[in-house]
Amino acid sequence: MSKKINSSDFINTGNAKFSIKNAATKLKDFYEDKADYENQLAILVKEIDELQCMMYAHNRHALLVIFQAIDAAGKDGTIKAVFSGVNPAGLSFKSFKRPSETELEHDFMWRCTKEVPERGMIGVFNRSYYEEVLVVKVHPEIVKNHQYLPENETSDLSKLWEKRYEDIRNLEQYLNNNGTTVIKFFLNISKKEQGEREIERIEDPTKNWKFQEGDIKERVFWDEYMAAYETAINKTSTKDSPWYVIPADDKKNMRLIVARAIADKLGELKMNYPEISPEKAAELKALIDVIKEQDKNL
Repeated sequence: MSKKINSSDFINTGNAKFSIKNAATKLKDFYEDKADYENQLAILVKEIDELQCMMYAHNRHALLVIFQAIDAAGKDGTIKAVFSGVNPAGLSFKSFKRPSETELEHDFMWRCTKEVPERGMIGVFNRSYYEEVLVVKVHPEIVKNHQYLPENETSDLSKLWEKRYEDIRNLEQYLNNNGTTVIKFFLNISKKEQGEREIERIEDPTKNWKFQEGDIKERVFWDEYMAAYETAINKTSTKDSPWYVIPADDKKNMRLIVARAIADKLGELKMNYPEISPEKAAELKALIDVIKEQDKNL
């Protein structure tokens, strides 16, 4: 029998210091074989779909799901696997690439905040404003050469990062105060597994056309990226907007854990289908009679 997934095993709410070197990248399988994995995932996706339908009808909550990871950790595949069976009318997706010139003319979270899901929706961010304390922190020259900030804001970068962590915490609390729950997933892959996947990409003609040399060059900064993730998680994990650190060396395990965590978070929201009045119920019952009358000669 496969092991039961407890999403709380992977959550960080800021109560304990997170250490990336002690975080697992691989666990014992939560599934027995491929068929068991597919069955478990289908059940979880159905649960997410049903809860999202209730959220849509209740129209008081939204869920923002943020995925962050090093290249090749499996963000795209996980998003596709977890949400492919959920009603697309209740979903929004946004993938954030390198900022455009227009985006650079705004504050560092502008391009993300304008994509926050409306009530009743699940919004999925593939990367996010966290890039500003990850990529930009690893490559601080971006701040001075490409981001048009006042000089007094960039004279001490350590203070700049602290301000950004504070801004992120404040934004996520603001969203939570207004009905949008934010959960963040860090897909934690080992450097060895990531390298093997990069090689697979290069050798796969269906994927290598979009491969860039810069993807490999960034591996030189692996330790810097891991330090940036560790700090970001420690600085922005809260009870209302937690981080989930997901072992990512096994894609199937990773997807099951992510799906379980999303279903659990949706289940925590106080939601219900709107109740209708006796008068409305009578109106609907009368409509059934109208339909039957319309179709009686078919």
